Formats: sequence, structure tokens, C-alpha cells
Amino acid sequence: MESRMSRGLSFFLVLLLAMASKSMARKGESNCPMTKTVADVGAVFDYNSRVGREQKVAMDLAVQDWNRLTCSKQLVLQLKDSHGNSAQATSAAIDFSNSKQVQAIIGTLTIKEIALISDSISKTIEVIPILSLNSPALFPPVVPFQPPFFIQMANDVTLHMKCIAAIVGHFRWRKVTTIYENNNGFSTELGTLTLLSDFLRAVDSGIEHHSTLPSLSSHLLDPKATIEEELKRLRRKSNRVFIIVQCSLELAILLFEKANQMGMMEKGYVWIVSDEIASLLDSVDSSITYNMQGVIGFKTNFVSSTENFKQFKMKFRKKYGSEYPEEENANPSIFALRVYDATWAIAQAIAKSLTSEQLFERILSSNFKGLSGKVSFKNDTLSQVPVFQIINVVGKSYSEIAFWSPEFGFSKNVIEHDSMEVPTRNGSAEVVLDPIVWPGGMQKVPTGRSCSDEEKPLKIGVPAKGAFNQFVRVSYEQDLNRTIVSGFSIDVFEAAVKRLPYQLPYVLVPFYDSYDNMVKQVYYKGLDAAVGDTEIMAYRFDYAEFTQPYVESGLVMIVTVKPDNLKETWLFITVFTKKMWLLMVAMHLFVGFVIWLIEHGSNPEFEGFGTMLWFSITVLFFVQREPIRSSLARFVLAPWLFVILIVSASFTASLTSKMTLSRLKPSVEDIETLQKTNAVVGCNGNSFIVRYLINVLNFKPENIMSLHSINDYPEAFERGDIAAAFFVVPHAKVFLAKFCQGYTTTGPTFNLGGFGFVFSKGSPLATDISKAILEVTQSGEMQRLEEFLLSSNKCSSSTDLNGGIGLGPEPFYSLFCISGAISAVALLVTIVRLARNSQLNMPFMPATLIDSRVWMWAIIFLARCRRRNFVVPEANDHLGEELVAIQDVSLKIS
Repeated sequence: MESRMSRGLSFFLVLLLAMASKSMARKGESNCPMTKTVADVGAVFDYNSRVGREQKVAMDLAVQDWNRLTCSKQLVLQLKDSHGNSAQATSAAIDFSNSKQVQAIIGTLTIKEIALISDSISKTIEVIPILSLNSPALFPPVVPFQPPFFIQMANDVTLHMKCIAAIVGHFRWRKVTTIYENNNGFSTELGTLTLLSDFLRAVDSGIEHHSTLPSLSSHLLDPKATIEEELKRLRRKSNRVFIIVQCSLELAILLFEKANQMGMMEKGYVWIVSDEIASLLDSVDSSITYNMQGVIGFKTNFVSSTENFKQFKMKFRKKYGSEYPEEENANPSIFALRVYDATWAIAQAIAKSLTSEQLFERILSSNFKGLSGKVSFKNDTLSQVPVFQIINVVGKSYSEIAFWSPEFGFSKNVIEHDSMEVPTRNGSAEVVLDPIVWPGGMQKVPTGRSCSDEEKPLKIGVPAKGAFNQFVRVSYEQDLNRTIVSGFSIDVFEAAVKRLPYQLPYVLVPFYDSYDNMVKQVYYKGLDAAVGDTEIMAYRFDYAEFTQPYVESGLVMIVTVKPDNLKETWLFITVFTKKMWLLMVAMHLFVGFVIWLIEHGSNPEFEGFGTMLWFSITVLFFVQREPIRSSLARFVLAPWLFVILIVSASFTASLTSKMTLSRLKPSVEDIETLQKTNAVVGCNGNSFIVRYLINVLNFKPENIMSLHSINDYPEAFERGDIAAAFFVVPHAKVFLAKFCQGYTTTGPTFNLGGFGFVFSKGSPLATDISKAILEVTQSGEMQRLEEFLLSSNKCSSSTDLNGGIGLGPEPFYSLFCISGAISAVALLVTIVRLARNSQLNMPFMPATLIDSRVWMWAIIFLARCRRRNFVVPEANDHLGEELVAIQDVSLKIS
């Protein structure tokens, strides 16, 4: 009986134990033996912030999942709330370290707090690893010290600053205003903003204004009033591009709420938020996004399609909703995913470590695929290069604009690769981002500057005393009571302004002093910019900044011209080029020789070599008296007579044209002649040319005459007041287009640069206008403006200094080839006939023919050719012997 009761009791106890084990398993508790080892992990979070609450919930879930899935060391959390107070966060971390209660610490700790922890821990206490989950902007790019056993569970701040600069550069904003939260009274903004400034400079931008807001944890009496005063100060500035470099979500909510109330979320404004805020937009209420309409930003992208993430998200939403039911949205952000992965990295390292140093090294050697991506470290920081998702806040949420990565820049798509999403290559073409709704519902990209009526337009200085009003013309209309500024330089400036990515209000202000003083006024900010025919190499660059030249230029000398008597004497020779003369003579002698050779044997009129020369001369004038009996000779002569007709007609026409023009040469050949004779030269006395003539070309000041109008130069030349005038090339083109008769350029061209626009030193307009000038040039509009400039001053005739280029053989090549080919064929036929006749008739040749020296040499030539090129049959050996005998006789005669 007792045995039965004992067995029943044992069965009942086993049943109870099984039920208890099952119940514990359902609650997520470990089903490990009672002898399991425990490892404590400390955590310091700010439960007053959304990030801190997400991190607490995510870490709880990570510990539960670890303890359920492993029977090694079980994790036990020791959580402390910092209440957003730096002193409490530091004190909690120091207590954890000194009391040896935990083996590692996870928390949102700033660089100041980590420094204090490192200094406060007793030297005899073993330092434990600390993983910081704080924003990378809170860690400057160059830390003055390296805390022991410190790991940053975040990306390098350099990548965040590069992304901000890429966004600014894409939309071509030249100046920005940065906003930075001074966290816990310890600001690291100097290093971060210096880094951002360097990257902005690479995209032709810069930080114009900066605003530092105190942290909410500094217990401001009225934080909204402080934010309002700072926004009022920024609203008075002309810049409208605001970048929130580092700011907590709670401060950003108040900032955008107040900005919306003050009308700073209307058209013309630009707001850019960093990853610290953008990554939490999935977690905020719709009432918050209402005040952020049109804001753009970037958030760290992660893979959200995996099964692990879906399970985590479901558990997170359930747990977060139960602990914080007052919040509308319970979606996890990248910060929750990272603390979950950080907890797993610590748990895996604790399971294999004995000392703090070993634990630190194993954490750094972590290499696994987590919820936030691949978890591995380099230089005590996450080594994974992030991909940022560019977003635009619209409605209750946001829309995806593009992706950005340091390697590929902007991209439209991403693909999953190695536990993360990476951008796909877009080729070399610039990526066009999806349409963006800017603040105020604006569809067009804001200019980044104030466009209100209260803003003063840029004052553009215009040189009103220029010698060439074709470039800048200042006139006053009495009827309309207004000053009108026009000219080529103004047209170029207006064309460039139209291509700017923003509106540029400006007013043209005539300046009645010298160019130098106008540039100095720009330097002293008396005028914002100077427009006109400004030589960009003529001024010191510490005065101002110059744009890309819109007209290349140099310095040239213009002089009068006079008749060249030597060229008049031998004018007819210049009708044809040397090549044409030589070819004509050679062809003519060749054709004459062929005809003489054909007619020589049968036509007594062609006896003697002199007859051939006389025939060649008379053919030129169509007065030859020697009759042509052979058809072959007529076949050669006919095309050649046609060639002579065409060439003679061309010679007559060209010579007539040249005789109607005067042969001219420069009155002064070079600058050295002017200097040796102390000749007076003229130039625009209101330009840099005076200094250049004195300082560079070594002209005496008393030999330089200042002229102030384009019409003054011809009068000065006619009176003999000046022997030469110096112009920049664009002015010289206009002068010669207007006064084309009697003037020419001579001597070398001194390269100087070109015409450009000058702006105050550091002005972003200099870069923008330079790019716009290139667009105007590439579009062909610049060439059309130049053609219109010169066409309005075109002369009816021009001065020919070189007398034109003589006619070459090129127009007559076809005629020469036809006639030459016919003559060559006739020559070949004649030689063949002579060779055949000589072979048949040589034994019976009369003595009178042998006495002829010319025929003798022809026979010798043919005999030699026959002996060299043909095999003589044995039956004709006597013929070869006779030829040798004839050759010997000929040698004696000669």
C-alpha cells in the first residue's frame, strides 16, 4: 500500500515539474539546468526620450531571446535611467564599474561622460567594456584621447557629413545655416562642423550662419521662448537653407512646431534633418509630421524583409505598446535594432571570455548578421558602410526620394547583399531624384535665399566710362527719366543669370570712375559685383574673385597701313604659287617634247631642238605656224590647248583682281620700332592697358596718350598724334569691324586671360556665374551674341595686307592629269614605233640618218634597251653586231 502511494506521489511530482517547466518555457524563461551561470550587463538609457525607450525595450527582447536559445551564461539586465542628465548617466556608469556588478555597459553616453568615467574609475579596478549607442555627431572626428575598452556602436560621423554635403551639392545651394544642439553642456560641434564645412567646400558651398541651441536636459525655464528667439534671429538672415546637424527628437519637435507657427515652413525655406531625426519618423505621431511638411533628410537603410526582423517587429510593437500605451506609433527604429545587435555581441563574447580584456577583444572580433546589418568593428567603430535613404516628409509619413552611399552616390534602387541593402550602379549619368514637395507645397527647388520684397537686390557695378560702348553702354532717357544699360557684356550677364538654379534680383548701377576703383569698391562691399569688359588677369586677386572669362582676350597693336611699291612691281608673279608655276612649265615642256618627237620624223617643220622650244612658246598664245600632220600629235595637243585656255583665263581674272587692290604694309612693324623712335601710342586711359604698357612693355609714360572713345583713334591717327594703338582683342575686333580700311593688327599678341565678371572675395555667385557662362558658351548663344556684336559694325570693304594667296595647282589637277595621261600614252606609242622601225630598217638605214646626232643617240638608247631587256635569237646575231658597230661610230662622231 505504501509502495503504491509512493509511486503515485512520485508521478504527481514529475507531472507538476513538467507543467512548471512548460509554463516557464511559455513565459520565455530558459529551460536550462539550475546550475546555469549568470552574467550581468549594465544599461544606462534616457527613458524621457523616444530613443531611450526603444533601446530599453529592444534590449529586454534581446536578453529574453538569448536566454531562451542558449544554456551557456544567462544574461541579467541591470537598467538605470539617466533622466537625460549627464551627471546621473556618468554616476550610474561609474557605480557599475566600481562595484563590479556588471561585465559590460551599454548606454547612450557622450564623449564627455565617457571621459569622466575613465578618469573616475580607480586605477586598481579592472576597466570593463563600454558600448556607446549615441549619435555619431556627438563624437568629433578627432578625439583628443582614446578611452580604454570603449566601442562605438554607430557609424563614423564622416559619412553623415558627406551625405549632407551631397544633398546640398545636388541642389546647388551655395550657403547654408547649421543648427546644433549643445548636448549636456559639452559641445563637440567644432570638430563636426569643421568636417561638414570641408565637404561643403568640395561642392562649392559653405556655412554662412550657425546656431547652437541648448539641450532640453539643461532645464531651461522656457525652452520654447529660447527657440523662438533663435528662430527670429535666423529669419532676419537672407539664407533659407537650414541643416539640423545634431539634435534630439524632443528638441526637434519643439523646433519645427515653433518654426511652423512663425511661418518658417512656407515657400522658399529648406529644412534638412540628419539620421538622428529622420530614422525616428517611423516612430513619431502624425501630429509631429504635420509640422515637418516638406522637410528632407536621410536615414540609415536596413533590410526589413527578413523573417527575423518581422518577428522582432511583432514582439517589439507588442511590448512597447504595453509599456508605453500613450504613444501612437510603436515601430522600431535603427537605434532599437542596433541595441538588440549590441546585446547579442556582448552575450556571445561573454560566453567565451573570462577577463574584461578578453571580453573587449571578442566584442571587437564580432562578425555576424544582425537586424541592423552586418555587425563587425574597425577602429572601435562599426565597419559596415551605411546606405542612407533620402526621404521627404509628406502627409502623415514620408516618401522615398533616392538612396545615397559613399561609393555610388545617389541611386534610385538598392539590392540585398550580405545582410544589407546596397545601391545599384546608375552609370555615368546624373541621377534624377523623385519629385520633392518642399515647404509650403512648393514643387520647384527653392533658391535657398530670401525672395521677399524686403530683401535688397544685388548692386551690380557697371563701368560707365568705357571706350567701347558696344560692350557696355550707359544712356539716359529724358522722356522716361531712367538710365538704360545695354551692350554685349550685359547680354552675356543676363544670359548667365537666366541659367542660375535660383532667382537673382539685381540692379545695374553705373560707375563713373576707373575700373580699378570699381573693383576696390567690390572688395570693400560698396558694390556687390562689377559687370563689364573686365580683364580678369589685370587685377590683384586679393581684391575680389573673378569668374570664368566669357571672351578670351589678349593685348594687340593696331597701326595704319601704307602702299608697298616692291609688291606692286612684281605683282604678276603672285598670281600663281611657286608650285603652280613649276608644274605649268614642266607640263608645257613635256607636251611640247612629245609633239616634237611624234612630228620629227615625218614633218620637216620640226627639225632641230630649237624648233621644239619655239613651238612650246607659240602654243601658249595660239600663234604656232608649224602644221601638225600626225593624228597622234593632234590627240596630244587638243587637251593641252584646253588646259592653256582655262589657266590663261584664271590668270587674267586673278591678275585683274589683284591690280584693283592696293598693296599695303603696316606703317610700324613691331614694338621695338616704336620704342626706339619714342613714338606716341594710344590706349584707353581708363583701363589696365596703361599699367601694362609701362610695367611690362617698358613704354615711357609721356609716350602714352589716353583716348576715351572708339572714334578718337582714327582722328588721332590722321593728325599724327599716335603711331600705334593698343587694344584688347575683343575691342580690336570691334575697331577693325568699324574702321576696316587703312588699319591692321601687327606684332605679337600678349595673352592676358579674358573678359569676366568680378565679385566680392568668397562670393558663391562667382562659381555659379562661371558655370552658367560655360552653359551659355556650350549652347552656342555666346557665338550668336559675338556675331551680332561684330555684324552691327561691319565695313563694306577690307584692307588686304598680304595681297591674297596665289592660285595653286589644286583647281587644275583634273585637267593636268587628263592631259598628262594622254601625253604619256602618246610618248609610249611613239617609242614603241621607233623601236619597231629601228629593228626592221636598221641594216638599210641611209647614211644621212646616221649622221644625225639626235637620231644616233635615240638608236643607241633603243639598242641598249633591247640588249638589256630582250634575248636576241641566234639568227639575228648579226643585227646586234651592227648595233655595236654603230655605237662605236657614234662615239667617234661625238
